[in-house]
Amino acid sequence: MDKKIIITGASGLLGRECFKIFDSDNEWYVLGLAYSRSSDKLKRVDLTNFQQVASVFREFKPDVILHAAAERRPDVVEKEEDKTKQINVESTRNLCQLAIELGAYVIFISTDYVFDGRNPPYKITDKPNPLNKYGLSKAEGEKIVMEYSSGNIIFRVPVLYGSVERLDESAVTVLFDKVKDSSQSAEMNHCERRYPTSCSDLAVALKILVDSRIKNPDLTGFFHWSSTDMMTKYDMALAMAQLFGLPSHHLIADVKPSTGAPRPYDCQLDCSRMESLGATKRTPFKTGIKSVLENFYP
Repeated sequence: MDKKIIITGASGLLGRECFKIFDSDNEWYVLGLAYSRSSDKLKRVDLTNFQQVASVFREFKPDVILHAAAERRPDVVEKEEDKTKQINVESTRNLCQLAIELGAYVIFISTDYVFDGRNPPYKITDKPNPLNKYGLSKAEGEKIVMEYSSGNIIFRVPVLYGSVERLDESAVTVLFDKVKDSSQSAEMNHCERRYPTSCSDLAVALKILVDSRIKNPDLTGFFHWSSTDMMTKYDMALAMAQLFGLPSHHLIADVKPSTGAPRPYDCQLDCSRMESLGATKRTPFKTGIKSVLENFYP
C-alpha cells in the first residue's frame, strides 16, 4: 500500500464519496480530513491553520492531494467574502506549497461558475469570466494551483447531489422540502440551466483520472465532468414530485433570473477529455435522486 492520497472536505457531499471509493481500493492509503464533522475515520484539521495542516501532511506524505473542501454556497460567499477567501483561496495556496515540498500534486475541485454562462458548452481551454464572488474565489484558486505547478489538476464540476445527512446539504436535495409541502405555493427558478450531477458518478470519474495519471504523468491541467441532464430547479422539483407521486400544483415556474448572487444562464461543460479516459458513468437524474430522497419520504 504505497499510494497515498489526502482528501480535504472528506465529510462533505463529494468528499464522502471520494473517500469511500479510494478507501475500498487496497492499493490506496487514504487520509480524509474534516473539521466540524470529523469522526473515527476522518481526521479533524482546520485548513486555515497552516502549522496544523503542515504537521499532518508532513507525517502522512501524500502522493496526491484531492482538495474538495470549499465554501460553495454563492449567497453565503457574497456576505462572507473574507471567510470564503481563507478556505477557497488561502488554504489552497498552503496546500500547493506543501505539495511541492512533499513531491505531490494537487487536484483542485472547481466549478462551472467560473464561466459566465453565455457561450456553452465550455471547453477546458475557455477563459473564465465569473459573475459572482463564489466563481471569482474558485477562479483565483485555479490560478494559484496552476502557478505553483503545471503538474497540478483543475477539475471543474456543476451542481452536485448525493447521499445527504440533511436535505440542505445540496442545492438540489434542498428543493424536496418545498416539493413535499403542497399546502403553500413555492416559486422555483425556471430560468438558469443546470446539470445536476451524482457525487458517486463524479467520484468514479476522479478515481479513473488519478489511476490514469499513474500510467500517464502528462495528465495535468484542466478537466471537466458533468451530467448531461439539463434541468432548471423547477424541472428538478417536478421530477421529484413525479417520482414520489406527490402533488405539483403548488410549484410555480419562475422564469426570471435568480435573486441574490448572479447565476450564469448555462454553463454546460465539455467533458470530452474525461470521456477519452473512460469516464462514462452517468446516472440519470430520476434514478439518482430517487435513491437519495427515499430516506426523506414519507
